[in-house]
Amino acid sequence: MSHPGHDLLSRIAASTRARLPRGAPPAQLVRQAREVAEARRRREGRSLQRALAAPGVRVVAECKRRSPSAGWLRPDFEPVQLARAYQEGGAAAISVVTEPEYFAGELIWLRLVRGAVALPVLQKDFILSRRQLVEAVVAGADAVLLIARLLPGRRLGELVAAAAELALETVVEVHDRRDLERVLAAGVGIVGINSRDLATFRVNLEEAGRLAELVPPEQLVLIESGIRGGDTLRPFLARGRRQFLVGEYLLRSDDPAAALRELVACGSW
Repeated sequence: MSHPGHDLLSRIAASTRARLPRGAPPAQLVRQAREVAEARRRREGRSLQRALAAPGVRVVAECKRRSPSAGWLRPDFEPVQLARAYQEGGAAAISVVTEPEYFAGELIWLRLVRGAVALPVLQKDFILSRRQLVEAVVAGADAVLLIARLLPGRRLGELVAAAAELALETVVEVHDRRDLERVLAAGVGIVGINSRDLATFRVNLEEAGRLAELVPPEQLVLIESGIRGGDTLRPFLARGRRQFLVGEYLLRSDDPAAALRELVACGSW
């Protein structure tokens, strides 16, 4: 019997496929994406990898309106104000969840957020096609999330390569050892280890820690989900992992900038 969490992941992926227009992206959209990519290469753009590799605790702070597991997250949710608060609080980058049906996200938030801050912007969505990558570049993403479990076989490598052609960095998310082995073999820039297993929607920070120990020290690892303050950071910091993606903890805070400053300060303890 399949777990309801797995059914939810399948439904989200099916919903995404149903929304995708058939056929190749329009030539005008592709040209626009290539122009944006070329302009970023000339100016060196905003690099998520560089931002995460800088010294100290590095936090990718998330703009997310709701989630299937936690519901509506912030009564006064406004992505631009939130992104500015995150920048003030010392964020390394901003993550924007754009999936519309289950997370109530909007693609336009990417452009609005990127125009409001000087930080790299990561698009978190359920990306399954090159067309979504083209749309991501045009909409303002500097990097995108790819979920290994949704991209079997050669599909993962194909989308990583397609993203690179568009000057998009990638965070490739894993949830178990099998995912991790595939992603390390693909030679990706940033490995995302999600402590929330999308098959069950349960958070297991201990398992995330064990997976992180299997990654070579020189590989950038972004720990995702389950961070609830300094106490949850310390086991990872002790293992030399200091890059985190934090959403619900900041979104539910009365003062997201102050909450973020406290997380970043953990690196100096």
